[in-house]
Parts: sequence; structure tokens; C-alpha cells
Amino acid sequence: MTQSPPSGPNASDREQLGHEVEQARHELGRTVEALAAKADVKARAADRAAELKEQVGTRVSELSDDVRAAAHVVQEKLPAPPAPVRDMAGRGARSAREHSTLLFAAAGAGVAGWLLLRRRDRRRS
Repeated sequence: MTQSPPSGPNASDREQLGHEVEQARHELGRTVEALAAKADVKARAADRAAELKEQVGTRVSELSDDVRAAAHVVQEKLPAPPAPVRDMAGRGARSAREHSTLLFAAAGAGVAGWLLLRRRDRRRS
């Protein structure tokens, strides 16, 4: 059974009412979708985490650039150490690497001597 198209004075009212009902259905559908999106806490948390991760990455990049620029400025302002000082530091480092066993033994003896002196002082007091 098919209905015949509305006619008469109520026809425009029925069409307008049908249009309003259709519009209300669309609005209700959008409202339900919005509420469902708000209720999806896991998805919202994942979205927020992604936003924060992007913000942190951007900030880290900016800070890295700032640090590099500051290091460059400091490097330009510091005078280069004289060659004899560089050579002496290099020789000292090489000597320490070559004689590391002797250095550790000397350090151990120094610590042991300090502990013995400390122990002696405690007994006296």
C-alpha cells in the first residue's frame, strides 16, 4: 500500500514536519557519535599521548638546537689551549693508561693507610 502524496493545506505542514524530523535525526546521530567518542577513554588517552609525544619531540628538538648554538658560542669565546699544555695533558693521559695497575695499587695503599690512621685515632679517643 502506497500512500498518495499529501495534498491540501496540511501538505506543506506535513512536509515541513518531515523535514524537521529528518533534521532532528541527523542531529541526534551526530550527538550520539560525539558521546561515543567522549566515552571511548582508551582512544582519547591514546590521542592525548600522541599529542604529548609530538609536543615533547618538538621541544626536545628546539632545546637541542639551543644547546648546540650555546656550545658553539662558548667554543668560539674560549681560547685554544697552548700546544705545550695539550701535549702535556696527552702525555699524562697516555702514561695513566699505560701504568693503570700501578696507579690502582697506589690508590689502594693510600686508602688503606687512611683507614689505619682513622682506626688508630678512634682507639685513642
